Amino acid sequence: MPDAPQTWHYGLIAKWWSEFNDDFRPHEVPYFQRYLEGGGQPALDVGCGTGRLLLPYLRAGLDVDGCDVSADMIELCREKAAAEGFSPTLFVQAMHELDPPRRYKTIFVCGSFGLGSTREHDLEALQRFHEHLEPGGTLLLDIEVPYADSKQWQYWTSEKRSELPEPAEPSRGRRPASDGSEYALRGRIVALDPLEQRVTLAMHAEQWRDAELHAEEDSMLHIGLYFKNELLLMLEQAGFTNVVVQGDHNDSEPTNDDEFLVFVARKEL
Repeated sequence: MPDAPQTWHYGLIAKWWSEFNDDFRPHEVPYFQRYLEGGGQPALDVGCGTGRLLLPYLRAGLDVDGCDVSADMIELCREKAAAEGFSPTLFVQAMHELDPPRRYKTIFVCGSFGLGSTREHDLEALQRFHEHLEPGGTLLLDIEVPYADSKQWQYWTSEKRSELPEPAEPSRGRRPASDGSEYALRGRIVALDPLEQRVTLAMHAEQWRDAELHAEEDSMLHIGLYFKNELLLMLEQAGFTNVVVQGDHNDSEPTNDDEFLVFVARKEL
């Protein structure tokens, strides 16, 4: 794998994300907000994208900065924030290179851990989170468990992996955007390595104007897949000594039916 993080969140895909992703998994917003309002400020939204969580927190008057590896996503986040009269501190950094302007009582990572990185980078990212938390601060990090996606899970078997890559299909479901264009986004699995616990996706984005294809872009992304116990060990390696695992943003004990897990990791005083 390349040394630098490789993500798809640039160009047309960043624009699609900005236009259509704000309502994705809305229950996550109040979950993290409770920690911030309960003495968890200042906070850092790592992998903030175009502001799906950050903007609601700014509207609530919370002290939150944001960072993302994608300059395109950060610029779109900045534009959306400015349109509402906000000027948050935003910066472009990969997780494993995190070097923020201040320390935080809360660092939260929602839906972006393991994207386009290596396991070595992911461990370094956890160490950086620990370093840049205030004593007694909290890291909130969620993952989607590998078996949550039944379509993807089938490719962990050698028989099904022989059918990869999934074939490319024509785009469908174009969605109207604020700039007068229509956008379409599709993804397909091209490889899954169960030994390395890594899936590779191919993404295809299109922009349409006046019923004609105006632009299209293709991107590839490797995603590191994590199970609960591996991530617990990594958090311990990174210096966290008090870690609680919760279910799908619900403040409850995790179950086999939870598709997402949240790791609540404290830094010692």
